[in-house]
Amino acid sequence: MNLKDIIPDTSPIAFPGLFGDWQFTGGAKALDVGHGVYWYGVFIAVGLLLALWFCAKRAERFALTEDNVLDAVLWCVPFGILGARLYYVVFYLDFYRNADGSLDFAKMLRIWDGGLAVYGAVLAGCLTVYLVSRAKKFSFPAMMDDLVLGVLIGQVIGRWGNFMNREAFGAVTDAPWRMRLWAETGEFYDVHPTFLYESLWNLAGFLLLWLLVTPRRRFDGENFLCYLLWYGLGRLWIEGLRADSLYLFDVTLFGAPVRVSQALSAVLVVVAAAVLVSRLRREKTQ
Repeated sequence: MNLKDIIPDTSPIAFPGLFGDWQFTGGAKALDVGHGVYWYGVFIAVGLLLALWFCAKRAERFALTEDNVLDAVLWCVPFGILGARLYYVVFYLDFYRNADGSLDFAKMLRIWDGGLAVYGAVLAGCLTVYLVSRAKKFSFPAMMDDLVLGVLIGQVIGRWGNFMNREAFGAVTDAPWRMRLWAETGEFYDVHPTFLYESLWNLAGFLLLWLLVTPRRRFDGENFLCYLLWYGLGRLWIEGLRADSLYLFDVTLFGAPVRVSQALSAVLVVVAAAVLVSRLRREKTQ
């Protein structure tokens, strides 16, 4: 049984180990207009605007201009959303098949029904920034050093959209900070609030990069590599707790299916650590 399939987005939310009988009952929709204006989208928009403001104001520190940042972000947003959707669809493809096995392309386009993956947005965003940097003649590594601070801001805030949607939670637990959700049948489940774990992990990463790494940055790309290392380590751990992971098709390891975000996180951690150590050693010898 997959818990995410039986928990409605109207389920009350409680933290019985922390707040006793208190329950949060707000719905996933901020406004019930058309297909609905969801809190998820509101949190993403707020995170994006705050991230854009933060990165633009600090552009000069990275030898960039505010226009450079605006150019990069304006292109990143649509392609990031496209990448997030494509990543989700590819690794959840059976959900988008008709009864005869053919693909339901209309269902794939219904983004308002949910289905975005952070890693898809990050990968598409990186490629987009690289192409824009070539066209606009600014430093790609320097831009990524600035933008990853904004990405972390967006991830800290955006994860609370998962809270409102009653998604991105973990397996059953009896931890004191457990989150309680109710199925439509009336049964409740106490689960890991993995959305909260990732939000706090990203907040710690933002503070580390902003206050410790950025002031001592020795080369363009250092922030970016540290982000990949930090986020990859956190996602590697947190993804293992989640109840709604995307899996790497039929690939198994030690008899268990491979979670695609864990596999990608492991690769990013190894590559980022290797490049970071290599660059730091090179800087010491110069």
